[in-house]
Amino acid sequence: MAKFWYCVKHSRVEQGEDICPPIDRLGPYDSREAAEHALEKAEQRNQEWDEDPGWKDVEGGPGSGGVSWTGQG
Repeated sequence: MAKFWYCVKHSRVEQGEDICPPIDRLGPYDSREAAEHALEKAEQRNQEWDEDPGWKDVEGGPGSGGVSWTGQG
């Protein structure tokens, strides 16, 4: 199955061998349509994380630098 990527540098969907380096891409996506909505999906996820009380920067909590994302220190 073909994989699609969204290049944030060129603001376009890419696929195949001639694609931008990983630092410039989001994906992979299973369809061109999904890749076309990559920035919207990323914004939606960012908003969800911003509103998640488990990811607020509180002393000793996730995002504070004192605890790893696994919560194991």
